[in-house]
Order: sequence, then structure tokens, then C-alpha cells
Amino acid sequence: MAHALIVDDDPDVVEWLQEVARMEGFTIARAHSLREARIELGRQRPDVLLTDLRLPDGEGIELMRELEKPDATEVIVVTGHATVDSAVAALRAGASDYLVKPADLERVQAVLRHAKKAAALQHEIVELRDELRRLGRFGRILGSSPRMQSLYDQLSRVAPTSATVLLIGESGTGKELAAQTLHELSRRRDAPFLPLNCGAVAPQLIESELFGHERGSFTGADRQHKGFFERANGGSIFLDEITEMPQELQVKLLRVLETGSFTRVGGTQQIASDVRVIAATNREPEKAVADGKLREDLYHRLNVFPIRLPPLRERGSDIEQLAQYFLDELNRIEGTHKSFSRETLARLYQHNWPGNVRELKNYVQRAYIMADDQIECDLGAADAAPKPDDGTTITIRVGTPLEEVERRVTMATLAYCGHVKRKAAEILGVSLKTLYNRLEAYNGKDDASAGAEPGDASRGGAAH
Repeated sequence: MAHALIVDDDPDVVEWLQEVARMEGFTIARAHSLREARIELGRQRPDVLLTDLRLPDGEGIELMRELEKPDATEVIVVTGHATVDSAVAALRAGASDYLVKPADLERVQAVLRHAKKAAALQHEIVELRDELRRLGRFGRILGSSPRMQSLYDQLSRVAPTSATVLLIGESGTGKELAAQTLHELSRRRDAPFLPLNCGAVAPQLIESELFGHERGSFTGADRQHKGFFERANGGSIFLDEITEMPQELQVKLLRVLETGSFTRVGGTQQIASDVRVIAATNREPEKAVADGKLREDLYHRLNVFPIRLPPLRERGSDIEQLAQYFLDELNRIEGTHKSFSRETLARLYQHNWPGNVRELKNYVQRAYIMADDQIECDLGAADAAPKPDDGTTITIRVGTPLEEVERRVTMATLAYCGHVKRKAAEILGVSLKTLYNRLEAYNGKDDASAGAEPGDASRGGAAH
């Protein structure tokens, strides 16, 4: 039987939640403070934790960080002090739902039923993750490097929730595979998963694709059309390359995310839609906002749970594992037994793979076609082709003083991040204070202050 821990300093609230949880088939433990809750956590791990945010001896959110197996417990925040910031903080800390007092009975019952199913699903995911880690894959994603293990942890934590996810990664890193994995490990897995590449659809057609249209709403609309938000009801929508969506449509998407309803193009009827949105971009989101490609309000609404997918060049032995997997698939389909030479495997590690997994897959297919029995170490055009300047590289002459190298790398990184200093500091692996100190030191050589962010405070006020 599922077990629930209820934490609230109001005895009436605890009593009421206890009765509702019992009706839904839970065994109950109760606590009125963080101290009592910690004692109960030590006695029995709950499948569901219902906690207030403000308790006499601290914040209920602290309990999420102290769960022995956070992946195996559904956390529901029930508070009378609701704010957007507290809701976002709770969801990012791992809460699966957020209720405002006085909570509606039917809403609490629905949340508990979902939580009960999610708890069972979470147990399944934990077991699946441990098993698949040993096999070097997770859901539809292949790889066993430390960077991928970290990715699997994030995916398994957020998959059973309803939180909006923003996938960030270079082209070819597998963002759609990650989105499909999130859907298949969620409570929505039996409902549709619909992907839409916002950069591959004509701007004037995206609105109709997402929200549908009524007959006669525009030239060529000879029948009613149901859009993604209608057809995927109960399921998930994957919006790839979200920064390519027209600004006016970003406003409408934001409204749907906030209200859970929309109207078809040319229609007047409000249609409710229960859809989880998973968005993705190969741009740095903060830079996309600074460049006017992504509305800031939409970015914050999508950025509830951001996940970064690592590029192939940072995945170590995954390069060989993926290459062998692609070759094994070709051998299986064609009934052959081709293999890589040792020299070829060594060269795979030397290549930068700017196209990531997609480029590696294409290379293996080309090499397979050209090889007889063994694939030799010729990466062909992949090595020879000049790499376009995408703003992520700089050229430094041999013998350049280290101080100048540091200055140029720092300033180039700052420019790449759209002069968002906190992001630049993260990429450079230094503290924000260190970055400000460097910029002050460069001030005599470059006008570092010209790159200040809008609204930047003084050094002391910004370093937090």
C-alpha cells in the first residue's frame, strides 16, 4: 500500500489531508514541523510527501533535499503563501505539483491519484535506470559516459512530473530522442507524442499546425483542422528550435501555457488542452533573448526545468560505443560482418564532431558503403572540409603571451553569451567575482564596461 507523509503546522489542514489520502488508499504519517518530518522520514520512506512551504522551524522545500531516494518519492507542495517564484523554486527542487490553500477536494483527490500512479512509475524508472546504466543506454538514448549518466539522472527525475522542460544542445546531440524518452517515461506515455520543428514550417502555417483552424478561416481552408494542442490532448508536444517561432506566435503559445486553453484560427470557442510542452533549442537561450529571437517571458515559462545535452566531443568512449552501435545495425540489416580497424577507432576520437551524433551516424554509413570487410581510418571530407566560423572559435598565434590568451578567450566568451556575465563565468569555470575582476583589469586595454548588461549593478551587488 502506498504511504503518504503530511507536513503542515495547521492541525486542521493535516486532519483534512489525512482523511482525503486515506480515502485514496494511502497509509499516513503526519508531522507539524521539519524536525517531526525528519523523524518520520527516518522511520519510513513515503511514496508521496505533502508539505507546506512555511513551517515553524524552516522551509518545507528543505525536505526534498533530504529524501534518501528522491526519485522514489512524489512531492506535492500545499501552501497558503503562493507566489510565482515559490512555485518555480518548488518545481525545480523536485516537486511534482503545487496546490494553493484552501485546496479543492476534487483537485487534491486527482493529484493524489496521479501521485500514486507516478510513485509506481518512479519505482519502475529507478529500476529501469539502474539496469540500463549497466547496458549503457537509457530509454531511446545510448551512452554510458559520466556526462550521459548525469543527463539520465535529470531525465528520470523530471519525466514523471508535469513540468515543462527546455532541452538545450547543439544540433545533432539527440534532443528529440531525449524528448521522446521523457514522454515514454511519463504518465502520458499512452497518449500522443507530437514533434514540430518550428524552423521547418512556414511562419504563416505554424499557428494552424499548433492550434488548428476553422473552415473558411483563410484561403485554402476548405475544412476544419485540429492542431497539435488538440490532437495531443493528454500527451506531449515537442517544439524543436523554439527560437525560430515567430514572435507574434510566441505570445499565443505563452497564453496557452498559462491558461491551458486556446482557439482555432478563425474560431471563437475556447478549447481546453492538457498537454505537456517540451521545447528545444540549439542556441544559448539567454543570447536568443538578447538577440530578440525568444521572448523573455516565454523563456522563463519554458525554463522550468532546463536540461543541457552534452556534445559528442565531451562524451569520451561514447563515440566508439555509438559508432559500433550504428555499424552493428547496418551489419544486421545487410547481413554483413564489417568491422572498424584500430586506426579508425583512434581517428574517431581525434575528430571534433561538430555535427555530433548525427554526423557520426552519417560517417559510419558512408564508411560502411565504401569498405569491403574492414573500415579504414579515412574520415574523408569530414576532416578536410573547412569549418565555418560559428562564433565559438578564435585563432591565437603560437607564442601569444598567456595573459593575452586569457583576455581574448574571456572577451570572446562574454560576446558569445550575449554579454550575460553570469553565463560567461559558468562557461569559463570561474566565479562571477573573478570575471568582474578580470574585466576591471582589462579596462585599460579594452572598454570592458561597454559590454555591461542592461541593469548590471556594481560588482559587489551583482556577485551573488
